[in-house]
Amino acid sequence: MRVPRGLPALLSPAAAGVGGDPGTGRPDPTATPPRHRPARSPPLPGMAGPRGDRPARRSTRAGGGGCCWALPTGLLCAYGFFCSVRPSEPFLTRYLLGPHKNLSETQVFNEIYPVWTYSYLALLFPVFLATDYLRYKPVVLLQGLSLIVTWFMLLYAQGLRAVQVLEFFYGMGTATDIAYYSYIYSIVDVNLYQKVTSYCRSATLVGYMVGSVAGQVLVSVAGWSLFSLNVISLTSISVAFGMAWFLPMPQKSLFFHHVSSQQLGWEMKVMDCKSGSAVQDHPSVQRAPALRDLWQDFLQCYSSRTMLCWSVWWALSTCGYFQVINYAQGLWEMVQPSQSTEIYNGAVEAASTLLGAVAVFVVGHIKASWAKWGEVTLALFSFLIAAAVYIMDTVRDICVCYASYVIFRIIYMLLITIATFQIATNLSVERYALVFGVNTFIALALQTLLTLIVVDASGLGLDIFTQFMIYASYFAAISLVFLGSGIYSIVKAYRRQEQMQSSSPESQ
Repeated sequence: MRVPRGLPALLSPAAAGVGGDPGTGRPDPTATPPRHRPARSPPLPGMAGPRGDRPARRSTRAGGGGCCWALPTGLLCAYGFFCSVRPSEPFLTRYLLGPHKNLSETQVFNEIYPVWTYSYLALLFPVFLATDYLRYKPVVLLQGLSLIVTWFMLLYAQGLRAVQVLEFFYGMGTATDIAYYSYIYSIVDVNLYQKVTSYCRSATLVGYMVGSVAGQVLVSVAGWSLFSLNVISLTSISVAFGMAWFLPMPQKSLFFHHVSSQQLGWEMKVMDCKSGSAVQDHPSVQRAPALRDLWQDFLQCYSSRTMLCWSVWWALSTCGYFQVINYAQGLWEMVQPSQSTEIYNGAVEAASTLLGAVAVFVVGHIKASWAKWGEVTLALFSFLIAAAVYIMDTVRDICVCYASYVIFRIIYMLLITIATFQIATNLSVERYALVFGVNTFIALALQTLLTLIVVDASGLGLDIFTQFMIYASYFAAISLVFLGSGIYSIVKAYRRQEQMQSSSPESQ
């Protein structure tokens, strides 16, 4: 329950400046209309062209009239908003350690929170297949039901085992996020993708910020109990679940339910399971994806050094990011116990989300040679992330912890936006889904391994301060790896340039 639901939507290729306003997803009024990519665009190094020299899929959607897209888009945005309004979420650790659940620190940090990581990983792939096979809406309903069960148990369940079951259902709710971010593309016309993507992302982001601010105000000003905040969260999720029933049932999906090959349209790049973005591509004829081609696609995608570099950073950093935000409340609780003093977790979460959105917007306007300086940039900013986590862990002051956390999230959101854009460039629909799915799965697998060794009571079961020292060291190691790789790439590029310059007079 620590991963903000609306936040990952900021980390999409569209948010990085692909055809819209970064950070908000709104179309840029100053931008030129999207152009068709040449049919024979140069392939990335080590790749057999952006489509692997295979015909790409054409898809059509219902007509672009207002009645065809406004209703499902409005319902989905309302669902996303109310699903994200959870004023109790920034105070979860305080609630579990308090008199309502009366759990110990070891139980919460080492036995309960790891269940979310394990369940998320275990359910990710089955949910991905079920989402496509069942055509999205049933999985959206499953998400709403999972969250209702989560918050109902959060209100009334008692004991360690019951709260662990609660975490499993929350892992199911997190894994089914893919249905929310992919549903709308099976309903609306392709020329509305950018518009509806911005609406859906904005709905979850605003909902999360409203929930965080409302929780902080109700606790600090109105003096409401955390139990009451959970009642509000459950009510909001129940409203979202009711709205989801009115969503129209899609007739097609990416893999299992295809449109006829005679129908023409535009190919879309399907959103990654956490970001929900879409990018238009040039028209061609539909071809049903063959599962036997997935392995060949995997090898071709990751044979590109650029693709491999950004994907490795994506997986490694996302693993560490999840760990930090999952256990940040626990660290704050140890630095300044909330039972005796006022805490501002809700305000900090809202501020970090807003400032992260600003950072995403800014990076979309930065012109840089990421192919040349990308690895060094990743190294330097990963070091800053490591420093923020280290300061959060060693300076036992709650204000410093809050500030370091905000800086940590801003830097991560900025870098992951750049990485998302770099990876998404020149990928077809199948490869887009494949690469981001593989990267996310690897991140969760690494997080599971890290949780099992460092956090879980069956492993080392380390205290929260030692955990964060390990997380800081983890990001420092990432920084060193990419610094060495970046320096090697720059030296190699300069040597190649010198060789070309020295050989050019001879050739003339």
